[in-house]
Amino acid sequence: MDQEIFELLAGNGTVTIERIISKGQKSPESGWYDQEKNEWVLVLKGRAMLSFEDQVSVHLNEGDFINIPAHKKHKVVWTDPDSATIWLAVHY
Repeated sequence: MDQEIFELLAGNGTVTIERIISKGQKSPESGWYDQEKNEWVLVLKGRAMLSFEDQVSVHLNEGDFINIPAHKKHKVVWTDPDSATIWLAVHY
């Protein structure tokens, strides 16, 4: 896979639910995600690591989830390059 796959599963303007499939992709080295909405993320399959601007890192394995408050700057620093990581993301 050259790129992550983003699939919108449901949404109503206030809440969106999407499936993301990663395989070795990560955020660009420079910059941070700084989202307008909260994001709740569950790793359905695979493994990943998130990093936050306050230098906290979180390892996520299958079944792990995290709630990221709006404007909490973060990035994906690693996803498993050997198998797909499947995320369920709820933006609210």
